[in-house]
Amino acid sequence: MESLDEIDRAILDLLQADGRLTGAEVGRRVGLSQPAAGARIQRLEKNGIITGYRAVVSPVAVGLNIHAVVRLRTTHAQLAQALTVAARTPEVVSTLRVTGEDCLLFDVHCSHAERLEQVVDSLARYGPVTTSLVLRSYPPRPLPVPPSAAR
Repeated sequence: MESLDEIDRAILDLLQADGRLTGAEVGRRVGLSQPAAGARIQRLEKNGIITGYRAVVSPVAVGLNIHAVVRLRTTHAQLAQALTVAARTPEVVSTLRVTGEDCLLFDVHCSHAERLEQVVDSLARYGPVTTSLVLRSYPPRPLPVPPSAAR
């Protein structure tokens, strides 16, 4: 179990805000040399705390003009099948298994209403669905890393 100190948490905050920062820039902002900052970043990656880096793409800029949240209420027997269909559907960009009346929550981006209908129908084979159109998305916030966070 690794304990995260204040500098580790500062590095995580910086990289969540801008994953393209260089080791030198991270070091400058947290008061470390580039090699020391680089070593900490590598340790955070090796220990599975930093799990990757990615580009954030604007859905609208690539023609995905419809954003919806689809909730599915299914049975335990059909859960794996529903997850397989979602994983094979490119428009489903994230899936959450949730508690409550619904079982799964899907974040869906489609180019047009007819495609959204097809996606919803493919999921509805496994139980009742509720679809909500997203009117606006707000920027995600970085994960808060509590002082007692440990791996």
